[in-house]
Amino acid sequence: MVSATSLTGAAGEHFVMSELLRRGFIAALAPAGVPNCDIVVTDDIGERLCAVQVKTRIGKGADRGWHMGKKHEGLMSPTLFYCFVDFAMGTGSPPFTYVVPSGVVAQTLAECHQAWLNQPGAKGQARNDSDFRRFLPSYANLQMGKFEDGWLEPCREAWHLLEQPS
Repeated sequence: MVSATSLTGAAGEHFVMSELLRRGFIAALAPAGVPNCDIVVTDDIGERLCAVQVKTRIGKGADRGWHMGKKHEGLMSPTLFYCFVDFAMGTGSPPFTYVVPSGVVAQTLAECHQAWLNQPGAKGQARNDSDFRRFLPSYANLQMGKFEDGWLEPCREAWHLLEQPS
C-alpha cells in the first residue's frame, strides 16, 4: 500500500514539472535517491541550469506550513530553489506554489527556529531543540516582524526567479 504522504509528494513534483514545462523550461525528475533535488531544470540551449526541491502539503496543520529539517538551514546555492506547493483543501481548490531561493529558505528556517527556541514554552519552560523545522507563510506567533503575515507572498507563483542568471 502506498502512503498518502508519498502520493502527495509525487503529486507535488508532477505539478511543478507541469508548471515548468508549460512555461518553456526543460525539466526532468531527478533520479531516486538524489538528496537535495527533485527536479533538474534548464533552458532550451542549456544556458540556465538549476535544481528544484519540492515540498507539498494538502490543507493540513493549523500553521499551513511545510515539514523541513535542520539540514535545510545549510543548503544554499544560487541555483537551488524550493517549490512549496499548496494543494489547499484537496481537489476542490486550485493549487498554488511559492518559488523560493534556497538562501531565503535557509535564513528563514535558521532565524525563526532560533526565535522559537528563545521563547518560553506553553508552561514557561525552555524549549527543546530538535532537527525538525517548519517553513511557514506566517511566523506571526514569533513576533519577528519581517516573517509575519504576507512575507511570503512575493514568492507566490514567482516562476520568473528560475529564469534569472546565476
